[in-house]
Amino acid sequence: MDFELKTLSRPRTASERCDALIVLVPAAALTQNDRLTGLIGQAIKARHFEPEPGKLLQAYKSPGLQATRLILAGVGGASARQVRAALQAAMGALKGSAAQKVIVSLSWLPAETVDMAACVQAAVAACADAAYTYSHTKSKPTPSAPQRLVLGVGAQGSLRKAFDTALATAHGVDLAREWGNRPPNHATPTLLARAARQLARSKRVRVEVLGPREVARLGMGSFMAVARGSEEPLRFIVLRYNGAPRSQAPVVLVGKGITFDTGGISIKPAPEMDEMKFDMCGAASVLGVFRTLAELQPALNVVGLIPACENMPDGRALKPGDVVRSMSGQTIEILNTDAEGRLILCDALTYAERFKPRAVVDIATLTGACVIALGSARSGMFSSDDALAQALSRAGEEALDPCWRMPLDDDYAEGLKTHFADVANVAGRAAGSVTAAKFLQRFATRYPWAHLDIAGTAWKGGAAKGATGRPVGLLVRYLLAQAESPGAGVSPRRRKA
Repeated sequence: MDFELKTLSRPRTASERCDALIVLVPAAALTQNDRLTGLIGQAIKARHFEPEPGKLLQAYKSPGLQATRLILAGVGGASARQVRAALQAAMGALKGSAAQKVIVSLSWLPAETVDMAACVQAAVAACADAAYTYSHTKSKPTPSAPQRLVLGVGAQGSLRKAFDTALATAHGVDLAREWGNRPPNHATPTLLARAARQLARSKRVRVEVLGPREVARLGMGSFMAVARGSEEPLRFIVLRYNGAPRSQAPVVLVGKGITFDTGGISIKPAPEMDEMKFDMCGAASVLGVFRTLAELQPALNVVGLIPACENMPDGRALKPGDVVRSMSGQTIEILNTDAEGRLILCDALTYAERFKPRAVVDIATLTGACVIALGSARSGMFSSDDALAQALSRAGEEALDPCWRMPLDDDYAEGLKTHFADVANVAGRAAGSVTAAKFLQRFATRYPWAHLDIAGTAWKGGAAKGATGRPVGLLVRYLLAQAESPGAGVSPRRRKA
């Protein structure tokens, strides 16, 4: 879908030709007396329409309008979240229609009292989300969504920057969704590395891909142990976006890239195992962030690390009771081969040390326990650094991609103790998402670190099955804040370093 930001007054909106006109209507009183405002006022007065989020009123070829179809969508107080809810409903009403050009008008929102930049960003995100369709492995093209969407505002002013940022973020979210949705035989570690190399065509983006020999020379024994049960060769993908002087320490993003997870010898039950193609959504989110960085070109340095492999149960696969040596030198007893994500992430976290990062954030569909704790509304966030945690929380709220900080008390690490290695890869069932984070924390002691457990937010099941592209929005918002204020989100001890 092509997006356009256009200045459209209320009277001019009525004269624009389009297949569908969506007008966002707030609960605030409407004062102007143009034809369309009068029509809205009459519908509200007659109680045929309530301007509350999710409420719609539709009309066909209304007199005085050039739009074939009119949709009034209530936004209540016109917060960004309410704008998103309104457009989810309105775009849903257009699903399957022949509409090719759609105008979404924000001109009725009270610009004096609402955050118009946030509303613009929410509108772009909601419309892009509705327009996304998966077709990579289908024999026939998916029915097309509207080809052009015009976002009409009363005056552009400073909204152009918000629009451009939202559109670039939407492109990143779409890329993350696309790779998350691809079947495991169409999203192998090799193909994931090829997708990363395509990003290197962009200005300021460089990509290096390491194979089994290079990973072995680095001593990534934990990562290699997970991969050895698969015929697909592992890949360790290193992306670099250099938008600031080399002297500026980078933010490092580490994305879990298990392109399919059978559980290994601790094999998963068959029902819904197909959804384990989504176990590389952390890696997909890193690719999506770099797609957005390449478009926006912000002034900061970012490194992306993606350990990518399959977790399969052949004769060479890890066994419960095996002990492996990580890149850090720490030994790990494998009690459950289905706790493999932390085994590839720990070596990537050690590798991250060489960049002397200002902060490291790992992103992983790590534990079912996090789904039990938080459901699908918020990602779980664990951090050893208060400033970093606050910055990520703030970014998530602003991006409508929220997370929730979880505890990291040392008491939770007790269950990881073992007689046969430095650490076990799992503890008991209690607080499973926390003990997984405590495992990772052992390998992330030399920099401010945060872990995002996206097991509940990276994809949807059931009739709406598919990747969501989260937490690309959160990460982009956090990184852009870092570019604008290099000291933001960094602990005082780190700023002095």
